[in-house]
Amino acid sequence: MKRFLNCNASDFKKMNGKELVESIASSEGRVLVCETIGNLQPMLGDVSNAELAAAMGADVILLNIFDVDNPVINGLPPVDKGDLIRKVKELTGRPVGINLEPKEQGVESTVEADAMWGITGGRLGTLENAKKAVDMGVDFIVLTGNPGVGVTNRAIEETLAVYRKEFGDSIVLVAGKMHAAGILSEAGEKILTREDVKLFRQAGADVILMPAPGTVPGITMEYIRGLVSYAHELGALTLTAIGTSQEGSDPATIREIALMCKMTGTDMHHLGDAGYGGMALPENILEYGTVIRGVRHTYHRMAASIRR
Repeated sequence: MKRFLNCNASDFKKMNGKELVESIASSEGRVLVCETIGNLQPMLGDVSNAELAAAMGADVILLNIFDVDNPVINGLPPVDKGDLIRKVKELTGRPVGINLEPKEQGVESTVEADAMWGITGGRLGTLENAKKAVDMGVDFIVLTGNPGVGVTNRAIEETLAVYRKEFGDSIVLVAGKMHAAGILSEAGEKILTREDVKLFRQAGADVILMPAPGTVPGITMEYIRGLVSYAHELGALTLTAIGTSQEGSDPATIREIALMCKMTGTDMHHLGDAGYGGMALPENILEYGTVIRGVRHTYHRMAASIRR
């Protein structure tokens, strides 16, 4: 299996979910995931945030606030709504995933968040929505929760089991939370526990998502290191995530978080979408990529043509 670090667009086209996971694992912690929001004004106006993130060295594009019933990605050329994800893959040469948000009946957020995060039917973690996403061409589905949405770990676990049964190894399933998502009883170290890691893996998660050290109060490098090691023992990969707007902080902070994530042993690194709004600061994508893989591999990812 070719390691993700050396793959080009044509290699990604040939891979199913299982092969993508194997390729990521072989890259030894040097895969960068960048989250973008398509329904906001792109940073460059007529160029999508997904394309800009890819140009700065993102290995994987993750679409947030993507409603499968009313999909919007501003900055793309005219294309049918059902082909938006395929167009992003065509223009970036990267694997693309979306966030879906499972809800537990009778459980609501205990905090108020910005209206933009308000859940819509096409963003819920239902099987119907997942099928629509797969039909649109997604390579990853990430089961998580945006600020104030009220996603619980139990809802993630139950949804995972349904998705794994339905999709087998055809797509990559990522599960976890990068902040409390409005559930204060699952804040701090309770965002993700060893028990959650075990249950998510048993339910079918390929990758366990967890907060990056230094991004959530009480989340240290040592704590995440323990969760990463446990996930690896269970055969899962891990994704450490910056989901607390620090993707818009100064490069020195980005360097420190990136190195701490590297020390945890994580397989994948995530930068959220809240720089100025819609994606991480471009200079921080470049900075993070350089920290975890050096300039050679970072520039290779930036320079390699999507026609390769």
